[in-house]
Amino acid sequence: MLSLPLAAGFAAAIVSTSFISGIFGMAGGMILMGILLIFMPLAPAMILHGLVQVASNGWRAWQWRAHIDWRIVAHYAAGAVVAAAAVGAMAIEASKAIALIIVGVSPFLGLLLPGRLAPDIGKPSHGHGCGALCTVLQLLAGVSGPILDVFFVRSQLNSRQLIATKAAAQVIGHFLKAAYFGHLLAGDETLSPIAVIVAIPLAITGGYLSRFVIEAISETRFRTWSRYVIGAVSTVYLIQGVVLL
Repeated sequence: MLSLPLAAGFAAAIVSTSFISGIFGMAGGMILMGILLIFMPLAPAMILHGLVQVASNGWRAWQWRAHIDWRIVAHYAAGAVVAAAAVGAMAIEASKAIALIIVGVSPFLGLLLPGRLAPDIGKPSHGHGCGALCTVLQLLAGVSGPILDVFFVRSQLNSRQLIATKAAAQVIGHFLKAAYFGHLLAGDETLSPIAVIVAIPLAITGGYLSRFVIEAISETRFRTWSRYVIGAVSTVYLIQGVVLL
């Protein structure tokens, strides 16, 4: 049973990280993952994180549904389902440290690539690859946001299209993660249904509040802030991976 201060802290973390993700379409989920892993075993933390992110991203996708590029979502989903099936069949269990380092380094490599070589989520083959790569990292490390952003950051989508399309794609990835780790729960590991019931509306609240900020910032500022957020969060994950090694 969580103490009242700890429960309040969890609630604040869910609302605030959902709010951050609602503005940039990223970062909040990665911050929340780090918080959950401090207090919970791996499998329950992954399941709760996945369900919270399904709610947060699902609400965000619904809010901006008119801006979703469903062609991109379909390509992403095709790669994601194939990757999830492959990881499940092979029962892959990679080093968390290595996975975190990959997540931390990849965005910097992607941002440094010349435009003609940079991944672009608008291309069908890149969409398939993005879905496969992000899903593998979701199932091994629990997060894939910085890599997903590499595929989106140089796309031709405007800020609303980017946020909406990424949210729809992330619903798929987080659902697959929650289902995958649900099968990995050990006998002494449990996830309270009450925690899930409380967390979901909190995630939706944070996403709802973020809309007011999105409508107030310009495209140029959105792109600039997004790159700063990608760099900052990726650096944290790179450092975590190196420390774990």
